[in-house]
Amino acid sequence: MKFWNLWLTFGAWDIILMFVEIGIIAFVIYRLLLLIRGTRAEQLLKGLVLLVAVAFLAERLQLTTINWLLDQVGLMIVVALPVVFQPELRRALEQLGRGKLFARPISLLGEEDMSRLINEVVKAVEILSRNKTGALIIMERETGLKDFIETGVFLDAAVSTELLINIFSPYTPFHDGACIIRGDRVLAAGCFLPLTDSPYLSKQLGTRHRAALGISEVSDAVAVVVSEETGTISVAEEGKLTRYLDEEGLREKLEGLLLTKTDTKQGSFWNWRST
Repeated sequence: MKFWNLWLTFGAWDIILMFVEIGIIAFVIYRLLLLIRGTRAEQLLKGLVLLVAVAFLAERLQLTTINWLLDQVGLMIVVALPVVFQPELRRALEQLGRGKLFARPISLLGEEDMSRLINEVVKAVEILSRNKTGALIIMERETGLKDFIETGVFLDAAVSTELLINIFSPYTPFHDGACIIRGDRVLAAGCFLPLTDSPYLSKQLGTRHRAALGISEVSDAVAVVVSEETGTISVAEEGKLTRYLDEEGLREKLEGLLLTKTDTKQGSFWNWRST
């Protein structure tokens, strides 16, 4: 009965718009919660919720002093929030910019070319892992990595198993840096990447794994890591690290990430540029 009265009062179109608006807000809140899950912002958000609850109770119970203190803290929080949540805000804006409407396909590799690329990378990583040679291979997707490319030595060479092995050979200038792949080209080697500051990362993981997670947090790149100590193969993407992959597991992981992206790009709005 109440719903029918609401329908008569506001009209069908107004009610539909209201439900659409509620759905959009709920979806945005859900995506924001997913974005901060597993990060330091999750704990900060819990603290903010607790402060709001205390402020509500203080107002209800007429606790004047506590209300005044919370008002002062509230002003500081408003100023501090953009700074504290800067990594999460940056990630949110970058993910928004990766929508299909704004996507700019840096690499328009077809399925066959992408499969060949994955095959070359997997073969190189398997050999590097067997020899316990540390490596960090970054595969660019939609987010440009120009800033990081410029920190290394520009190569612009075709991706091959032999090239990747030589880049990470011990005692070479490129050994400790990352190589960045765009399309089917190794654009640069010896690159420096941002390190993750996640407090949840195992202390056993070194700089390569932190750099792999770091680049995956600020972009949609896929990072392949080979541990120098154990030869363990890992893949980092979207701020998550998948460890202990074998050759077949690595191939399946890269195909799931890169071939899917390639197929999606083939139907994107911007593909008119490739014709």
